[in-house]
Amino acid sequence: MAYIQKGSPFACWKGYERVPGTKKNAKGSCRKKKSPLKQEVKPVKAKGGGTKKVCLPKAKIASMSKEERQKVINAKRSAAAKGKYKRSSKSNVTGTSSGGDLKTWVKQDWRQVGDPSKKCGE
Repeated sequence: MAYIQKGSPFACWKGYERVPGTKKNAKGSCRKKKSPLKQEVKPVKAKGGGTKKVCLPKAKIASMSKEERQKVINAKRSAAAKGKYKRSSKSNVTGTSSGGDLKTWVKQDWRQVGDPSKKCGE
């Protein structure tokens, strides 16, 4: 059985409020109160420049031509300047096999394309 607040001009249950423009006891005249703690939070897109570093396995960097390396670096820097975190898919590099599983992918020697003497995290 519903609980009706006594002395209230509204005949809505506890935790409910009157819908404006409706008659007392009419179907759809009450709605659940919105909790101030549970307000809808809109997701915020990440802003700001992404990283300008491009990392690939050392063996792949060695097999790329200077023009190919520069194309990938320029695409990443352009994306970072626009505040994006991903570079254009036109600059995707083929032949960077992960070896089939995550363990192989992690074991690869990942280096910065711009300066292969530096590891990816440096």
